[in-house]
Amino acid sequence: MGYTITEKILARAAGLPAVRAGQDIKAKPDFVLAYDFPGYTDVYFKTMKEDFGIERVAEPERFGIFIDHMVPTATAKEEELHINTRNWCAENDVPLFERHGIGHQVAAEVGYATPGAFVVHFDGHVSQLGTFGTLAIGLRRNVMEAFVSDTVSIRVPDTVRVNLRGSLRPGVMARDVFHHLVRRLGPSSCRFQVLELGGPSVAAMSTEGLQTITGLAMFTGALTAIVNPDPVRLDYALPRARKKLEPASSDPDAHYSAVHDIDLSDLEPIVVVPPTPADTRDLTEFLGLEINAGYLGSCASGRLEDLRAAAKVLEGRRVKTGVSLHIVPTSQELMAAAAREGLVSTLVEAGAFVSSPSCDYCFGRIATMTAGQRAVSTGTLNVRGRMGSPDSEIYLCNAAVVAASAIEGRIADPRPYL
Repeated sequence: MGYTITEKILARAAGLPAVRAGQDIKAKPDFVLAYDFPGYTDVYFKTMKEDFGIERVAEPERFGIFIDHMVPTATAKEEELHINTRNWCAENDVPLFERHGIGHQVAAEVGYATPGAFVVHFDGHVSQLGTFGTLAIGLRRNVMEAFVSDTVSIRVPDTVRVNLRGSLRPGVMARDVFHHLVRRLGPSSCRFQVLELGGPSVAAMSTEGLQTITGLAMFTGALTAIVNPDPVRLDYALPRARKKLEPASSDPDAHYSAVHDIDLSDLEPIVVVPPTPADTRDLTEFLGLEINAGYLGSCASGRLEDLRAAAKVLEGRRVKTGVSLHIVPTSQELMAAAAREGLVSTLVEAGAFVSSPSCDYCFGRIATMTAGQRAVSTGTLNVRGRMGSPDSEIYLCNAAVVAASAIEGRIADPRPYL
């Protein structure tokens, strides 16, 4: 019996000839990533020094820190947090990426999405590095172990294989594919397992689309998601890679806890109804529902193909008076590319408020809603209070739906605009 890509990566990281799902191991992450946030990095830095006597990390090249929340700062306390992070990185010679964009995207741009690498973070959305054959797991508070020790304790997870087939129709995007998976498989279908994506549709899908799907894996209960890297993903990742590793792929006879075949040919645009990321419905069920705001951005859906879709819908049209449309490219690299394409001017001329990359819109620090307001969003969550008042509502959808809804002031189907 062969091995999954996850088993192969963890075996190498553990220094073992082979490992199997269910086996408890100590594995050395190739990279340890984090973004600064109160109660997280500040606590890690303090605990390392005061409780473990660690003045400096031994291998600073294995670490990467991102300042992407509270950008720009609004209070002195927020700036103090960033100063603390800057100082720690300087004292430890750890690479710091500030104002480059949302860390999970920037991590791929600057080479942490090394095919075959094992990466840890405290945030589960780091799973999007799996697009490039990187095993990237959000360990939550257990990531502290990676800051004070060479290795982390981990049980090799089982893998659920999902084979995607068929082509997407106009107006349907990768965002709809992921939410369809949640609807078909269930929000706990991959609990504590790895979601491995394959099949002919994966090979045909854009890299940005795969980043959307892998980055949302936690909403199936998965620890992470991963793709066996093909030439397109390797062409992106290998020239940027921070470490020379042999890319891994699952064996044809690898064992999976479950295998699912999903046909995407008849997929329609989808909306995820508040207050849970598990309530997936057809968009047509909610057409006409009044909205007050639209948000296009986040680590999941603020890339070029999202901006292009929105620009195509908005070109020559205007956002309805009274609707706030905030568009936040996922990184500075992507924003610059969008500007070169003329997308930014198209969006601004349509009445969108286009902002530099930041996580702040996604978690409600900026452009907050009050009670009774409703938004369409490409953010990661639609739970109560995510974008302001717990009595506001967030409907998750693809970028084209956000744009069409902003034009009409109500949840709208983008296909007539395309």
